[in-house]
Amino acid sequence: MINTYPLVRPLLFSMDPEEAHDFSFAQLDRLERCGLLKALIGKPIIKPVELCGLRFRNPVGLAAGLDKDGKHIDALASLGFGFLEIGTVTPLPQPGNPKPRMFRLPSANALINRMGFNNDGVDACIERVKRSRFYQEGGVIGLNIGKNASTPIEDAANDYVTCMRKVYPVASYITANISSPNTKNLRDLQGETMLRQLLQALHQTREDLSNQLGVRKPLFLKIAPDLEAADLKLIADLLIEFEIDAVIATNTTIARTGVEGLEHSHETGGLSGLPVLARSNQTIYDLFQVLHNRIPIIGVGGILSGENVKQKLDAGASLVQIYTGLIYQGPKLITDCVRAFP
Repeated sequence: MINTYPLVRPLLFSMDPEEAHDFSFAQLDRLERCGLLKALIGKPIIKPVELCGLRFRNPVGLAAGLDKDGKHIDALASLGFGFLEIGTVTPLPQPGNPKPRMFRLPSANALINRMGFNNDGVDACIERVKRSRFYQEGGVIGLNIGKNASTPIEDAANDYVTCMRKVYPVASYITANISSPNTKNLRDLQGETMLRQLLQALHQTREDLSNQLGVRKPLFLKIAPDLEAADLKLIADLLIEFEIDAVIATNTTIARTGVEGLEHSHETGGLSGLPVLARSNQTIYDLFQVLHNRIPIIGVGGILSGENVKQKLDAGASLVQIYTGLIYQGPKLITDCVRAFP
């Protein structure tokens, strides 16, 4: 790998974070189309892992949120990820929250975002996934689904079911995102009554689709790092009851531990990056203790090095995903993370 990111990062960090995101992907897509990206990055490390009936190229994936619409799948795959999670997608297109809605906290290796599920809608995303070479070659692509901001929380299950029915034929696995802090009341779905209602609806929908299409797709749940141990025990019991295949821990945090007093630390939204590492690891550990290895955990949150991956594995994770660390460390982080696996 030719690590040019340290030279490029100052330019990107001089731009508005969302503008830098768009600019970066425009360049990556251009390099991918002309074949130069693979030349710069080199061949991905092949370290196959089988989990939930899927065969992953390697155990390091892209977390949902970086490519909400599936516009950059082949460029991201060329960076060396073992699998990609696209989304969060919603039934209808929506613009998300007003800008500015993403903020860097460089001294803490952190981001705060309140994007609000901005996306072109599930139908547009599915078409892009199907056109991607990574999909056509059998790469593992998860589709992360959520509800529209305009949908009342008591009707949220309908949005998840709508998305699930649409993505099911295309997705390698499906993740229900109930843990973003940036859609009003969404985290209420982590409570017992609403979570039971949602998981029951998704379970029944999967049974119907499995019978219709002759294939049972894995179903994952993504949770927040701000849950108490009692909440995690309740969630674990429901995961078992409704045959959820894996749990992704964790999303961003609403806490501000570790960034107090820093510029932008007062902004509302979810905090990601290094400050969420300890809380995420604790959530993984607590979940692992109550799940007793019955359901695998995918670890996310605060990974900026291979050592951070080892901490996630020690806590109980089987696979990992990265997002914010990629922004701070560049593509070399993917290689470092893969090498951290035994």
